[in-house]
Amino acid sequence: MNSNNNMIELQMELPIEHEKKVFGQFDEHIKILERSLAVTLISRDGVLKIVGPASNAARAKECLTQLLELSRRRNDITTQNVNYAISLVMEDSGSSLAEIDSDCICHTVAGRPVKPKTLGQKAYVDAIREKMVVFGVGPAGTGKTYLAMAMAITAFRNDEVGRIILTRPAIEAGEKLGFLPGDLQSKIDPYLRPLYDALYQIMGAESFQKNMEKGLIEVAPLAYMRGRTLDNAFIILDEAQNTTPAQMKMFLTRIGFGSKVIVTGDASQKDLPSGTRSGLDVAMQVLKKVDGISFCELTSKDVVRHPLVQKIVQAYDEYEKKAKPENHSGRAKSTTRKRRENK
Repeated sequence: MNSNNNMIELQMELPIEHEKKVFGQFDEHIKILERSLAVTLISRDGVLKIVGPASNAARAKECLTQLLELSRRRNDITTQNVNYAISLVMEDSGSSLAEIDSDCICHTVAGRPVKPKTLGQKAYVDAIREKMVVFGVGPAGTGKTYLAMAMAITAFRNDEVGRIILTRPAIEAGEKLGFLPGDLQSKIDPYLRPLYDALYQIMGAESFQKNMEKGLIEVAPLAYMRGRTLDNAFIILDEAQNTTPAQMKMFLTRIGFGSKVIVTGDASQKDLPSGTRSGLDVAMQVLKKVDGISFCELTSKDVVRHPLVQKIVQAYDEYEKKAKPENHSGRAKSTTRKRRENK
């Protein structure tokens, strides 16, 4: 029998004051660890016993050590943290949650630290610091826009840029824009609401309004960018998958001196008319070898919303992978049928 499969017992100290956070409500974190790593965890008098196959017990101890360190840093521990710690030790990545957690971008108005939560998010934040233009591409819930917004506000507060410009294309997601009540601004505001929400949370409504009135923060539809040169600004283009190639080229050629540009998008959520190519797809092909531009691809592993969101993203990914070959064969059959009918 392989020694790694021999049952062993490991022990680690788990101070009482950290036990509640590490264990989770109703011991939910411990249950995830036991189920995922096939181990049994027993806590008694500040000591945690880990019983299971040698390799699994060692991984469980490593996970628990990482979670304990998060608790010592005064973090709340979520099921996302637990699942991500498990995936890190299973992949033998050599990285830890504490290492990722050490990168604090800024604090929200409520005092909550804004930090990357995964290796993908950490790489994205590092790229924003180092490069002039960064493309952040990935599914919903991976923090693309929120982290970019935090970086923009931090750069603005540190006087690295003179203003923040946030933009997204006003594309209808299955609903017609013209049927919304009100003037053009009130029709467009719902499309920009996610950007306002992030600004309020990080900057505070009062500070945001003051800077907005001074013209130092601008939230506008992409069409408003035409004909402008944007110097000394931190510019975020959100929902870039809904740009046309011409719009994307127009936007990227607005960049002036002292500016930084973040382009975020999710290639799986396009609302463009059928047959229209996404400006994001084209830009990623055209610019992939250009120096000074970084492409960060986030995945379902980087989803930091409710764990169910991660499962939904994975389920859709799997469904779309299976559907692609079927779509191609379906098209081929219908084309053959048409040819026969024409004959």
